[in-house]
Amino acid sequence: MQTGLRRTLATAALLAVAACGGGATADAGEVSAEQVLASRADAAPPLVLDVRTPEEYASGHVPGAINIPIDQLAARTGELDAQREVVVYCERGPRASKAADALVAAGFSDVKLLSGHMSAWRDAGLPTE
Repeated sequence: MQTGLRRTLATAALLAVAACGGGATADAGEVSAEQVLASRADAAPPLVLDVRTPEEYASGHVPGAINIPIDQLAARTGELDAQREVVVYCERGPRASKAADALVAAGFSDVKLLSGHMSAWRDAGLPTE
């Protein structure tokens, strides 16, 4: 399948999932903060995706996380590797769940949610950037 067509189909799937509220999150597992920190030393660490606003991201985020706000995710999935493990988080969970649903619908094979999200990370006193 041509790259442009594949990207168009992925975008359409993301929009459909966002509009319908998703449903694939039940398939997305969770990963603990400790696992995320430990995985940073792996040869192929997961991509940590922060789907909060740029302002929230700038106020402190998981070390190494990239920021793609949930409202931009459909247009920016081409920036992500669908074959790589992705750990998604937001402040408390709802936006991350929608993002995980959208990524799974777009063909991402290994999507997990950060257990407790940023609020739990911060409450635990874990390092932030």
